[in-house]
Amino acid sequence: MAAAFSSTAATSSVAAASAPRPLGQLVPVPAQVVPGGSPYAITSTTPVRVAGGSAEVRRIGTYLAELLRPATGYALPVTDRPGPGGIRLELGSRDRSLGEEGYRLRSTPGALTITARAPAGLFHGVQTLRQLLPDRIEADSRQKGPWKVAGGTITDAPRYGYRGAMLDVSRHFFSVAEVKRYIDQLALYKVNKLHLHLSDDQGWRIAVDSWPRLATYGGSTEVGGGPGGYYTKAQYREIVRYAASRYLEVVPEIDLPGHTNAALASYAELNCDGVAPPLYTGTTVGFSSLCVPKPVTYDFVDDVLREVAALTPGKYLHIGGDEAHATSHEDYVAFMAKAQEVVGKYGKTVMGWHQLTGAVPVKGAVAQYWGYDRTGAAERKQVADAAKSGTKLVLSPADRVYLDMKYTKDTPLGLSWAGLVEVQRSYDWDPGTYLEGAPQEAVLGVEAPIWTETLTNSAEIEAMAFPRLLGAAEIGWSPAAARDWETYKVRLAAQGPRLTELGIGFYRSPQVDWGP
Repeated sequence: MAAAFSSTAATSSVAAASAPRPLGQLVPVPAQVVPGGSPYAITSTTPVRVAGGSAEVRRIGTYLAELLRPATGYALPVTDRPGPGGIRLELGSRDRSLGEEGYRLRSTPGALTITARAPAGLFHGVQTLRQLLPDRIEADSRQKGPWKVAGGTITDAPRYGYRGAMLDVSRHFFSVAEVKRYIDQLALYKVNKLHLHLSDDQGWRIAVDSWPRLATYGGSTEVGGGPGGYYTKAQYREIVRYAASRYLEVVPEIDLPGHTNAALASYAELNCDGVAPPLYTGTTVGFSSLCVPKPVTYDFVDDVLREVAALTPGKYLHIGGDEAHATSHEDYVAFMAKAQEVVGKYGKTVMGWHQLTGAVPVKGAVAQYWGYDRTGAAERKQVADAAKSGTKLVLSPADRVYLDMKYTKDTPLGLSWAGLVEVQRSYDWDPGTYLEGAPQEAVLGVEAPIWTETLTNSAEIEAMAFPRLLGAAEIGWSPAAARDWETYKVRLAAQGPRLTELGIGFYRSPQVDWGP
């Protein structure tokens, strides 16, 4: 009897291990899931069909095949030939509700079909397919199958069009390879904006031909006095290209008029007294400012923003504007008016931190709110009033989605000035109602910044970003009605083995049952 029981238990265990993942066990949670029918199985004869598709659809098909080949060991040929079976990527859905980024995934025994109105939707559908497969699909060597996808249909589209993550490359410099690694991680969870914080007191990270010492001298150090670094124009273009291949738009930030010590140290004429300060490797904020009355300041701003805009095909150019404590209010208002004009001159939409609303935001400007629950009522009202007057908002509350905030007092990395931010706190808020008085239609979306005063490499970035980044991604993508902490923490736990397979060392929060 015991032997029979053991055999039955073993059979059940094998069956459970080979059963496909439930269709809705995803992050972000989809808008609509209709399970049903037998699963689709990827086999050694499966093709990836891109019949009638553009070169871009073929590129997405090739990307998918390259993701699946190492673990499956299958050829997975990408073909233009029509046929009844295989993995099918189809562009041209007439379902307007899908928008530019939505998709429909239908899994039947005969085929797995992803349809969309635009290539970005197909790409996001591919990420969903990836998550529906066993975690071992992420391995870089051949694994044992089967490779089944549960039967049914997912119809999905994002709540917000702006779903961002910011990487501070100024406090500590990160190589092109490290930035690409982060891009790939963001893409898996349908993040579509990469905000690069390219300049600060501690380092200038982008080459500017008209002011070359910004990079060569201003970029020569970092917090703690390390070697720093900067991106050549070719390297920056490569980051932009790679991000675009994952359907992320790069949002470059040149922080002005404060957070500018690296620039002031590089060029004495940018200082009111004509004396360049030393390079800075500490972490204090709010002590630096461009010289607002000097005409050369605006030559500098025009040159830098012109060159960065020319390198960046995306819509936005972020001009910072935060913590300008060394700039008088009158000078701040005057400077931000001129800087915004330059952004518009070069065909970009102004983004700035929410202190921009203390000046006069231009029509169409976007303010990025980084305050927190205990931010003063007057400051929150100022931002909400600007939103009522047409300023758009991206929400990045520091005590919710600043990924460099410590999880607990014992977290070895990160900071705690905005408070301790455990996984549930990071997830449990709604952008539509967060800022009282701000119209819901003014909210473009959500961004999760990670500042790097204490972070020096990819492993440290990942220890702080994961798993909170997944929550931010879901907040930006999923319908508010579909989000719930009790169900999210179960879906999040199911992501743990995938993160491990990807080599991501994440924080195993005690708020989540990660299993053995």
